[in-house]
Amino acid sequence: MRVLLIKDVKGLGKAGEIKEVKDGYGNNFLIGKGFAKAATHEVLRRYEAEQKHKAEELKYELSNIETLKAELEKITVKVKKALGANGALFGAVTKDEVSEILERDHHLIVDKKSFDFDHIIKATGIYDVNVKLGHGISATLKLEVEGE
Repeated sequence: MRVLLIKDVKGLGKAGEIKEVKDGYGNNFLIGKGFAKAATHEVLRRYEAEQKHKAEELKYELSNIETLKAELEKITVKVKKALGANGALFGAVTKDEVSEILERDHHLIVDKKSFDFDHIIKATGIYDVNVKLGHGISATLKLEVEGE
């Protein structure tokens, strides 16, 4: 019996491979537990179409990430915070604030969990902030902290 593996099966193969197995093992274990499907022409055709669709979606997502990266590296985000008597900020600049300013001023939506501050920002100045966008792509955002 020929089966198309849907999930990785230890000792048999990886997802997407077509394997020849005994009928009982194929029907009762692999197909019964959802690890594989019978390798008919219809199932193979549908699997190939699904893989092609996933590749197109990934290509689209990567192009959107590259566009976002280019936009983030062009802009400088300005944060205004209250200053204390010694010139230090009251509180620190948070990832939440940076995310909100990006959305409000530049109409770019970036999750606050994507920002990677090297250290806590508690002083005025210009900082480089690493932004992890996914799929191994990162951007460097300029952050300018000013006192009020």
